Amino acid sequence: MKAQFKINILVLAFATHFSYAAGSADAPPPSEIDKTKYSPYPEQNYPNQVFFGDTHLHTAYSADAGLAMATTTPDDAYRFAKGERVTSSQGLPARLQRPLDFLVVTDHSENLGIAIALNNKDPILQQNEWGKKLARTYEPRTIDAINKAYVQWFGAVNEAGGGDPMEGTGLDKTMWQRMTEAAERHNQPGVFTAFIGYEWTSGPNGNNLHRNVIFRDGKEAADQVVPFSTYDSADPEMLWKWMAQYEQKTGGKLLAIPHNGNLSNGLMFDDVTLTKKEPLTADYAERRQRWEPVYEVTQIKGDGETHPTLSPNDEFADYYTWDTGSFGEQPKTPDMLPREYARAAWQRGLAYESELGMNPFKFGVVGSTDSHTGLTTAQEDNFFGKVTLVEPTADPVRFEEQITGRFTPDDPSDDQVVGDSAAAGIAAVWARENTREAIWDAMKRKEVFATTGTRLRVRVFGGFEFNNEDQYRSDFAKHGYDKGVPMGGDLSAAPSGKAPTFLIRALRDPDGANLDRIQVIKGWLDTDGKAHERIFDVAVSDGRKIDADGRCKTQVGDTVDVKNATYSNNIGDPMLGGYWQDSEFDPGQRAFYYVRVIEIPTPTWIAYDEKFFGSKAAKHIKRKQQERAYTSPIWYTPGGA
Repeated sequence: MKAQFKINILVLAFATHFSYAAGSADAPPPSEIDKTKYSPYPEQNYPNQVFFGDTHLHTAYSADAGLAMATTTPDDAYRFAKGERVTSSQGLPARLQRPLDFLVVTDHSENLGIAIALNNKDPILQQNEWGKKLARTYEPRTIDAINKAYVQWFGAVNEAGGGDPMEGTGLDKTMWQRMTEAAERHNQPGVFTAFIGYEWTSGPNGNNLHRNVIFRDGKEAADQVVPFSTYDSADPEMLWKWMAQYEQKTGGKLLAIPHNGNLSNGLMFDDVTLTKKEPLTADYAERRQRWEPVYEVTQIKGDGETHPTLSPNDEFADYYTWDTGSFGEQPKTPDMLPREYARAAWQRGLAYESELGMNPFKFGVVGSTDSHTGLTTAQEDNFFGKVTLVEPTADPVRFEEQITGRFTPDDPSDDQVVGDSAAAGIAAVWARENTREAIWDAMKRKEVFATTGTRLRVRVFGGFEFNNEDQYRSDFAKHGYDKGVPMGGDLSAAPSGKAPTFLIRALRDPDGANLDRIQVIKGWLDTDGKAHERIFDVAVSDGRKIDADGRCKTQVGDTVDVKNATYSNNIGDPMLGGYWQDSEFDPGQRAFYYVRVIEIPTPTWIAYDEKFFGSKAAKHIKRKQQERAYTSPIWYTPGGA
């Protein structure tokens, strides 16, 4: 054994010496090696990572959370999003299965921190009569007293032209700086991004026009202002004006994210301006596109992609449809629907672009939670509810608490309850790094997608030079950027004889469900100015067939065991990809294309709750669903248009 060992050592030494000698003779000296060209990555600058986060979360600093028994702070919210264990307002231990990459705490700007001030008996409340009265109402601190304080505050918010009842006290500035301090404490560039932001809560006649305002900047710039509120104006155009003034004053950058057009009663994507009721103009379209590049298409209070009556040929259209009311007394009517949903807005935007030369509804999409618990929980088996009252409990209030229809008590037809809500959603962005600047820039250029809570990944490129073999390339992303545009991008002036082609890949959530299918949804404007839509299945799981009409008629199956709140990944595929060409393309017609990825059926939070607590929700409430992702569109504009 020792002799053999010695021989091997000698052989190895000889071989090493020989190789070195040969190399020394044949290889160029180090000085002759081109040190700038070996690695392909130093000059790579396209987005190469997907980051998941929430752009819409409330804590006790929001009056409608803090006066509804929430006690969580922005610090709690950031800690929770980073994967730390926290205690909920109801005393329950809570933690995410996996941390998020970024979070925006968007507490309402209207009397920001008023509940914190009440709870701490802040002397600031004694600076005017309204504050004194509110403090007296709240002081017993019983459930009844807190409810009365909430009603008192809400009455001030909804008083037309009433102004901020705490104006001049400095409450807004004090609480805003506490929020910006929290964001700075938790922001860790490259690891976790804590954005500064807030929600502007416009609701004329109870119709939802809310926007989340997201700062690209840090505390130094953000502290130079106090948040614009509906006390200042309920008109989005005035918000945009304030945003422009902020950028001019500070050199910073802002964007706004509207949400819940389904509760706007046709105002979110209206054909006239809010205040003056004037037809939309090119200037309006330019400003809206500039300040609102992204729309929150899915969240707790319903999904906003499309409506079954707007998309009757779409079997996946009826997904958490909330279409029976708003937060006011005005009843919902069918004519409002085209002005409430994203797909219809994209279609109408094409018509506006043809008429005005600018598209007011050219936006990308994200999902977020709109949770008022301080806990960003979009996972079905970890859903802490919309508000503190309905945190996990066996009490039927968990399912039955009313959300819409409160102002029409004699008309139950417009009621939506917590059991109707989705455990949604998540914002996903493609960026180079996990920083405020990189993620904000991704939202600005619309290279983002929305999920209903799953963390599946999807990537899409559109262009005129792709072919079928490109879907298998090892340099898929590089080729996509070199030869086309990503989600949120623009195509124009199709080369003669060419039609748009698309490369798509989707990967399941590693802790979630397999995929059912990938779809391309096309909207276009014909020569008569009429809008159309069509759905194409691009890739389907389990070897199913896509027919000549571009649709797969065979369903993926269903493994959900509702009683035990389980499912199996023995159907569907973990990854799907495809190449698709628009065979019906007309180079003279405006169009948009976006991708929808559908998962196999899985249990909803209702099923998990019923299994855990032994409670029972109403029969009509969903126990299973097919979660999904929506990408931002790619738009096509004819040459010279």
